[in-house]
Amino acid sequence: MRYNTVIFDMDGLLIDSEPLWAEAANQVFGDFGICLTPEEYATTTGLRTREFVQHWFSLYQLPADMMSAAEKGIEERVSELIAQKGRPMPGVKEIFEFFQSRSFRIGLASSSSRKLIDQVSRQLGIESYLMAVSSAESLNLGKPHPEVYLNCSTLLGSRPTECLCFEDSYNGMIAVKSARMTCVVVPSKNEFHRPVWQTADLKISSLQNFNELLLVSL
Repeated sequence: MRYNTVIFDMDGLLIDSEPLWAEAANQVFGDFGICLTPEEYATTTGLRTREFVQHWFSLYQLPADMMSAAEKGIEERVSELIAQKGRPMPGVKEIFEFFQSRSFRIGLASSSSRKLIDQVSRQLGIESYLMAVSSAESLNLGKPHPEVYLNCSTLLGSRPTECLCFEDSYNGMIAVKSARMTCVVVPSKNEFHRPVWQTADLKISSLQNFNELLLVSL
């Protein structure tokens, strides 16, 4: 088999946190009289908080000197919301066991901060599965740039072509494909039928649906 490594995104894929990120962002942006629509929010899903804030501050011509405070406010609030309401996506435990039983190297590559990654990993009970964690927070570039995935594969000692990656966002999918890795995309129900997912190698509606037959077909 050509794959020996699997790398997972986190937000929206392993934990149902995208609505919580949107809630946190709208609470902070509400101080500026802005409330993002679900369609607007979806365009920046997968970006680092810094780039997310920069994008919307620029678009709505908000004061640049408030960006740092907004970024910190969103991250603090989403951490609270995840602790209160964060739930695992269907199939999380099963898919980690699936790849562990096949002796895959397992990593996580996320735009979130390392602090939040550690919080979610503990909350989901997946810490023992992870052999490497890469946060785009400390890297030069975030998704859709491939750096976070390439960094994770390096930490795992794997070649990009040996890596199978799971994503839920367009920006994440582009990062995976730019890294020359294979991408399985698991979009939200509202996004599932968008034509943009044609770039992925496989599209499934839930982690629960991934199986040996699909692995072999890739």
